[in-house]
Amino acid sequence: MTFESLGLSTALVKAVEKKGYTEPSPIQEKAIPLILNGKDVLASAQTGTGKTAGFTLPMLHNLVANNKWKRRPIRALILTPTRELAAQVYDNVREYSEYLDIKSMVIFGGVNQKPQIRALRSGVDVLVATPGRLLDLQSQGALSLGKIEFLVLDEADRMLDMGFLRDIKKVLDLVPKERQTLLFSATFSKEIKSFASSILRNPVAVEAAPENTTAEKVVQKVYRVDKGKKTELIIKLIADGKWKQVLVFTRTKHGANRLTEKMNKKGITAAAIHGNKSQNARTKALEGFKTNKVRVLVATDIAARGLDIPLLPHVINFELPNVPEDYVHRIGRTGRAGASGEALSLVCGEEREYLKSIEKLLGEKMPTSSIEGFEPSKEDLESTPIKGKAQKKSSRGGQSGRGSSNSNSSNRRRSGGGNTNKNKSRRPRRD
Repeated sequence: MTFESLGLSTALVKAVEKKGYTEPSPIQEKAIPLILNGKDVLASAQTGTGKTAGFTLPMLHNLVANNKWKRRPIRALILTPTRELAAQVYDNVREYSEYLDIKSMVIFGGVNQKPQIRALRSGVDVLVATPGRLLDLQSQGALSLGKIEFLVLDEADRMLDMGFLRDIKKVLDLVPKERQTLLFSATFSKEIKSFASSILRNPVAVEAAPENTTAEKVVQKVYRVDKGKKTELIIKLIADGKWKQVLVFTRTKHGANRLTEKMNKKGITAAAIHGNKSQNARTKALEGFKTNKVRVLVATDIAARGLDIPLLPHVINFELPNVPEDYVHRIGRTGRAGASGEALSLVCGEEREYLKSIEKLLGEKMPTSSIEGFEPSKEDLESTPIKGKAQKKSSRGGQSGRGSSNSNSSNRRRSGGGNTNKNKSRRPRRD
């Protein structure tokens, strides 16, 4: 199977080949023909399956094939839950449309809106946006959604988890009813299925892989290690292995900062990415990592959701997540596009319940070992498990919007609706 055989234009195939892809992934193989034929699609696709190209390529094909506009109204809208994901989806749209007469842009919060407004005035075919900033600019008259032909909801499960349902419903009221809608989600939860049935017309459901499975080409290893020796071990692994690109996960923002500082002191270039970092700092860190100027990127789950780093060879769980599903999302960032990858987890005694929850979710025991000199002490093995057992994904809605300090428009918009107290506690950050 080739991209050309799926029915994509020569210009798109050329752009895909330039990125180094020769064969479509399973989700692309399933979704692209359906989208080209104008079907609404409900797709279950985890991080690293090629889902962005799965909806971007056929959307661009149809936009060019059916263009009747002399000016550039917004014809395609892609909604994402986070700024980082929005930026990465935009990068993909821009790269895939290199040989097309298509203009695209991205808008999100945390940055000055004036340049975004100026760019919108010059005309845009494809707009990638986070819900908060989109509605802010729409309310100011800076953009119109009345000519939308394609609406894409990317990581829809995450958007619902983060409390964006109300904003999404507002967007749905602003776009034409006659449109093609594509909903991509990591899981087919009851909530997602119910939501999909209310916005999709006779949708075709496609699935890239069973829920909560890990990429086949990802080698998973668990190292039992003394809590106090984790930092020393991770520095040793990176240095001895001469690893050039490593994504490291911590549970907290402070933990990410501390680990980053210690790595830099040891001569390993590292940068942290989390909610307390400014948007410019986060963008700079990610760009440095992608261009190999930064060797190690240390991230929290919230900040790293949706990160698209091609051919990432190593993911290290410095600390296990307290939400088992997050483990799947974490390690899904390696082993992409047919490449192999390695996911290491450094597990101390107090994390044993987290490990059990992950293994239960995956339905398998993970291979465990220890490295001489870093073995857990008797005290570590007998340490009390971290308070609070592993959380279910559904319990996270209220905390998922943490770390958002950069909204310049939230106060203006909060007066716009009758929220209950419950809804207020789940308000998303105004991205």
